[in-house]
Amino acid sequence: MKKLLLGEQGLLVIFVLAFVLVAIFVPNFLTGRNMLGLLQSVVTVGIVACTMMLCLAARDFDLSVGSIVAFTGMVAVMVSNGSGSILLGAAAALACGAIVGWLNGLVIAKFHINALITTLATMQIVRGLALIASEGRAVGINDPAFFNIALSKFLTIPTPIWAMAALFAIFGFVLNRSVFGKNVLAIGGNPEASRLAGVRVDRSRICIFALQGLVCAIAGILLASRITSGQPNAAVGLELAVISACVLGGVSLAGGRATMTGVIVGVMIMGIAENAMNLLNIPAFYQYIVRGVILLLAVFLDNLRSRALGRR
Repeated sequence: MKKLLLGEQGLLVIFVLAFVLVAIFVPNFLTGRNMLGLLQSVVTVGIVACTMMLCLAARDFDLSVGSIVAFTGMVAVMVSNGSGSILLGAAAALACGAIVGWLNGLVIAKFHINALITTLATMQIVRGLALIASEGRAVGINDPAFFNIALSKFLTIPTPIWAMAALFAIFGFVLNRSVFGKNVLAIGGNPEASRLAGVRVDRSRICIFALQGLVCAIAGILLASRITSGQPNAAVGLELAVISACVLGGVSLAGGRATMTGVIVGVMIMGIAENAMNLLNIPAFYQYIVRGVILLLAVFLDNLRSRALGRR
């Protein structure tokens, strides 16, 4: 029973129980409008979790994701406003995100500086750049077509949800079916053994962080479109929500273990908790406590899984 609850099937059981309990006790939870709202609310966390999964699986951390999302959203809006081209704005944002991620990976892999410290520093630097570029103010979007990125729908489902689903599929394939994904898990399991086996560990780590920055830029563009402006203070605390979702979904903080299915379940459990609190009109102050408890629960479950696997 214990092994079941700590495995991937156990995550599905927890998700189903949480969904059923919330559906029973929270009014209006099962309405179609709320279901779409729930999915839209987890888009940013879900998108960034795709690459945070790889980062954690390789025994690394990235605390700069919230700042990169805000910064790239600002870049997309400002370049789009200045050039009159949404495509140019999106390209600039994607390039900036990839560069910041690449620099993170370079410093961590080549200069052997702890990922926690490196990305903590980057978090401050990039947030500062966003505040300086905007003079601390929100930058409105000039082109109404930019709004349509978030407002447009396909088969009645908003485009950002399709984007999140597509990234889930892509990174699920990368993790399970590609050599790169297998190398990531191998590096997280034993970096030195991976190096001796011929895996280019430093190059792989740089690629992971570059992908992290690129995916954060996608999330930043979609978020800016959704909130109709570039906000230098957007996505504050996003890194904790993403890490919580990943660890809750079975990604090991010790590296070497991750599943895309588990990450999706972790993201949805976080979303359900947030959605239920909003529907019940629970004050924001109490919601901070709940998020902290969920983070502690995620780490506790990770420790239990690690011990269970260690005894096998």
